Amino acid sequence: MNHEQFIYQPDKKQRLADFDPDFTNGFGSEREAQERMQEDVAEMAKYHDILMAHETNGLLVVFQAMDGAGKDATIKNVMSALDPQGCEMKMFKAQTEKELKHDYLRHAAQSVPARGQIGIFNRSYYEHVIVERIHPEKLEQQKLPRAAMKKDIWEKRFRHINNFEEYLLDNGIHTLKFFLNLSKDEQREKLLERMERNDKRWKFSREDLEDREHWDEYMKVYEEAFERTSTEIAPWHIIPDNHRWFARAAVASIILAKLKSLHAQYPTADEKQKKEMAQARKSLRREKPTTKK
Repeated sequence: MNHEQFIYQPDKKQRLADFDPDFTNGFGSEREAQERMQEDVAEMAKYHDILMAHETNGLLVVFQAMDGAGKDATIKNVMSALDPQGCEMKMFKAQTEKELKHDYLRHAAQSVPARGQIGIFNRSYYEHVIVERIHPEKLEQQKLPRAAMKKDIWEKRFRHINNFEEYLLDNGIHTLKFFLNLSKDEQREKLLERMERNDKRWKFSREDLEDREHWDEYMKVYEEAFERTSTEIAPWHIIPDNHRWFARAAVASIILAKLKSLHAQYPTADEKQKKEMAQARKSLRREKPTTKK
């Protein structure tokens, strides 16, 4: 699969409309995509184990999308085989009263995975340059100093975020960013399904419909966020999401490729470890059996 086709490249003056949410090229059928995803997910488990063994790099996986795009299900399906000892997911919900008193990147900074680990953000610090632009009352709740509430606040935040992701990379934490690109018509169907199915009804929120009324505004601010923060070290991947089977296969393929690029093999033992293991072998072989054969 050609991963480059999903990357939002600001230097090409792309628009979000340039990415077709119905795109499914690369697979002959849904079954083929599902089989490939299962293979990739199984292989991800191997390279996740190698990542944990090295403890020199970590991976942060960010998911953003409109409501109904299936972030939860994508995370569940793609990350299902990972060792829970080396993987953690964080939900970015409405800020608590305590969080509102701190800087907006604090929650993200405290949730960044350690080296050797994979961290998953279901929504993320990008909410602060997307949702707060559509709902300024959420920004006002933070009670920022008047000097910080100027027109250039969003440009400054884009710069903060780029610097934050560069800082993470300088410390061995690589960032993968996915936007699940669902069309407005398909969102309508997913929201209707959410209300009509007992197993999905609990997810429904009136806010889903309220945000849908701002669809065009959301697309505009998302586009600007991609324009400002899709960088060489942390590009945005715009994943076609009208067909969930394709979206999951694409995400799995991209994550697997990233893990392979970090470490291809398990670490080899250095001279100190070799000596320690040689001594340990001798010690274990000198032990007498506790039971007779």
